[in-house]
Parts: sequence; structure tokens; C-alpha cells
Amino acid sequence: QVQLVESGGGLVQAGGSLRLSCAASGRTFSTYNMGWFRQAPGKGREFVAHITWTNSIYYSDSVKGRFTISRDNAKNTVYLQMDSLKPEDTALYYCAGGRSPFSTIPENYNSWGQGTQVTVSS
Repeated sequence: QVQLVESGGGLVQAGGSLRLSCAASGRTFSTYNMGWFRQAPGKGREFVAHITWTNSIYYSDSVKGRFTISRDNAKNTVYLQMDSLKPEDTALYYCAGGRSPFSTIPENYNSWGQGTQVTVSS
């Protein structure tokens, strides 16, 4: 497993941007498939984006065209650039990693960060 630490959350007005970072420990990061999930109060954990170790990328319909996932294996870091933010994007954002093929199911990831809060005001 890799250890994951998210950063970059904060408070932003609707229409604004934030970039989340997820720093990973360990020498195997480059072989991990990485995902971002989010969880709003009272709701389940929702898939946001995924990037495979071969750089195939997937997005949920709710963020497609607004969010961009990327990775820098030299820095052991995965990013989530979030543009045109909406109040409904408000949630605790989690980084996740695993060796399973692309999945929107949280249980298919075996490494998780502690989360970073994103709040979008209207």
C-alpha cells in the first residue's frame, strides 16, 4: 500500500478554481491506479475521477469538462484541477489508490488519504 496525504482544499466562490494535491509515499506509486472521491454531509462517497498507471483517465458525468486529473510520478503526486466550481461540489475530497482496474466503487481501492475540505459559496 501507499500512504496518501491530500492538500489544497479551501473556500472558494462559485465559478472559481482550486487545485487539490495528493502526495504518496512509497516507491510503487507509479504502478498504482489513482482516484478522487468526494463525500458531502449525509451522503455516500461519490466517484469523481480516475487515472490509471498508464494515464488512461475517467471522470464522473457531474465533473466532466470542469475537472482535470493528472499525475506526476517523479513527485509521487496526483492532482485534481477543479474549475468552474459549483456549490454542489462542496464536499470532503479523498484521494485513493489501488491496483484494481478502473472502478467507481470505493471498496476497490485499498489506500486512502484523510480528505481535504472543499467549500463552494454561491
